[in-house]
Amino acid sequence: MRVLIASALIAVSAAACTWVPIEATGKTVRVLPAGPVPVGCQQQGEVVVSVKNRVGFINRNPLKVQDELETLARNEAPSAGANAVQAQGQPGDGSQRFSAFRCPAG
Repeated sequence: MRVLIASALIAVSAAACTWVPIEATGKTVRVLPAGPVPVGCQQQGEVVVSVKNRVGFINRNPLKVQDELETLARNEAPSAGANAVQAQGQPGDGSQRFSAFRCPAG
């Protein structure tokens, strides 16, 4: 019984953790809000990212999952020649699609 309770506590604690660190190159990538893309931005492609949205039988906090997806998109954007990302929709099942843009500095 103690092992079961300890396992459940570990799973709940892990479900609250953030596992995706921002990389140095990701720190320079802006996250554009939903809506029109700022003037002068050119689309460089798409970035599709995913994380675990469940730990065992426990769903992770949706805000933490969304934050990690955004962090992953920011980390991946420079490899597409982009310095900005914009979510194409809401996350689903631990994954999300972002448009990647090259925008003027400012």
